Amino acid sequence: MREPDRSRRVYDGKLFGVVVEEWGGREREIVDHRGATAIVAIDREGYVTLVRQLREATRKELVELPAGTLEEGEEPLASAQRELAEEVGLRGGRWRELAAFYTTPGFCRERMHLFVAEDVERGVASPEEDEDVEVVRWRVTEIAERLTELEDAKTIAGLLLYLHTRKQP
Repeated sequence: MREPDRSRRVYDGKLFGVVVEEWGGREREIVDHRGATAIVAIDREGYVTLVRQLREATRKELVELPAGTLEEGEEPLASAQRELAEEVGLRGGRWRELAAFYTTPGFCRERMHLFVAEDVERGVASPEEDEDVEVVRWRVTEIAERLTELEDAKTIAGLLLYLHTRKQP
């Protein structure tokens, strides 16, 4: 792995920091993020559960996979299971990791771990105080034709990877 010539931290926030690195005389501002998880959750009735929520950076509500930031020292699978239960009240099921990828490698170190949870069971959600999410359910058979409604990259990637890897009935 390559390392920068110099690095200095210029911002420390609650969810991420910003460092300025010098690479061969060029400065790069880089968001330092501890990583996140996203879940393609399929219930026993054949629906995928998504969430609609306001994303302030985009100035509008987006439909997305349930997702969240890793807690300090938390394993990705534990994070994904916690986030799914908290955000939408889904638990149990069969879990597998689909992929891990950098969300925006041009300026950010966030690595997203993408999971599929099949045959999940409904329960009671317990979202964080600052989370205002609406549960959205699509039939699995509708996913391919509805992809163009989405604007969130992790959700598009997650649903495409799910469709590509799922076992057909």
